[in-house]
Amino acid sequence: MREHAGVTREELKHSAAVTVAVLLALGLMAAWSVLIPGVDAWENIVAAVIGSLRLTGPVAAAFAAWVALRKRRALRGRSLSTWRALKAPLAILVVVTGSFAATVLVLAIKTVLTEQAGRLSLSGLGMGMAGLALYSVVGWVAGWLLPYPFMPPVAGIACYGLFTWLAEGRPWADRLAPGTGEPYDLFQGLSGAAFLDQTLWLIGITAALLLGWAAMVTRQALVLACALLAVMAAGTGVARLLTDPKPAAAQAIAYSCQDWPITVCVHPGMRGGLTELGATFTKIASRLSGTPAAFTRVEQRPLGEPLKSASGLAAIHVPDLSAGFADEAAYAYIESLAAKCADSPSDGYRDIVMAWLRGEPLPGGPLPEHQYAAAWFSGLSEPQRREWLRMFYNEFQSCRLSGTHFGGGPMASAVPASPTPIYPVYPTGMSPQSWQ
Repeated sequence: MREHAGVTREELKHSAAVTVAVLLALGLMAAWSVLIPGVDAWENIVAAVIGSLRLTGPVAAAFAAWVALRKRRALRGRSLSTWRALKAPLAILVVVTGSFAATVLVLAIKTVLTEQAGRLSLSGLGMGMAGLALYSVVGWVAGWLLPYPFMPPVAGIACYGLFTWLAEGRPWADRLAPGTGEPYDLFQGLSGAAFLDQTLWLIGITAALLLGWAAMVTRQALVLACALLAVMAAGTGVARLLTDPKPAAAQAIAYSCQDWPITVCVHPGMRGGLTELGATFTKIASRLSGTPAAFTRVEQRPLGEPLKSASGLAAIHVPDLSAGFADEAAYAYIESLAAKCADSPSDGYRDIVMAWLRGEPLPGGPLPEHQYAAAWFSGLSEPQRREWLRMFYNEFQSCRLSGTHFGGGPMASAVPASPTPIYPVYPTGMSPQSWQ
């Protein structure tokens, strides 16, 4: 069996095949964990495969370090030409970027079967490949400089720690690591210009490391000069990244809408959640009918935009379509209707109304007046509760609810039932005739 620089060809082929299989499996597993649940958008796929580098990158670095230390031991004492020195690391780059392309292909085959919103970002995929190449070259250089048996796992762990620290560090630092700054907002999209700047930086630093290593082992001045040019390219990429700190603005999109029984509009990649959102918010709309917060349209907004009530419109946030997403959106919207009250008694009355709007059991609360108010409010019919909210919405929103709005409190005397929504105690300035 022919040997190639101390390593058999069959061994190299077997190692490469195993590495591709491991990287593909890890890439798919990691990408699946990054995918925004239920979102049919190409941006989601691109962000997922880039996010998979958190796992596949360290594995690629460990594989490159293992090959590097084997090669150094086999070539000990021999002089190297530039091509001979670069041949093995370039072959590793082909292997790892090929595994990345295979991951993209598998996810693309799955997604082309369904209609996808947005567009596939080639610059984002290029940045992902450049990032994986950087992991591999870092591992190669580490394995060559420190040819010890423990270096492959150390190189993988060190790369994981370094790039995780960069990704989770200061805003300027996370731009140096291959990533999208997840979780990202579908409305903001993925910036192709930022990807190109990141790609320039990643390719530049990768080439600088690889050519700098090659210049060291071959002692070729021309290779060193090329390494310096790569450093300049990396510096240009960093300068472009750091001089444009502003995140991309939210993009104008064509909503996907459901028009009955109320109008619900979401990002086209989340159209699968229209039915559930419509069912949930129709109940809320019926309870808020006739109040200043009444709405007939629900509209998804960017995650960074605060929820503000508007005439006839309910703005909501929907980060994903995982289980219970509609209830979470409804909870956040209802919480935006009235801020929490500073004092406990008022906040207890507010919680009773909030629970009814959300369709939850009414909370009794620790105070006797809250327990009485919850029991009194639960004794009203649904039409009576809606009429009550129309009458006292301003008090609810401004934290001015009290026991007088819930039957007068535990000591109030009962009033005979009436076919019209008459309550035991009326607020100041109100008369029974005004309820007729």
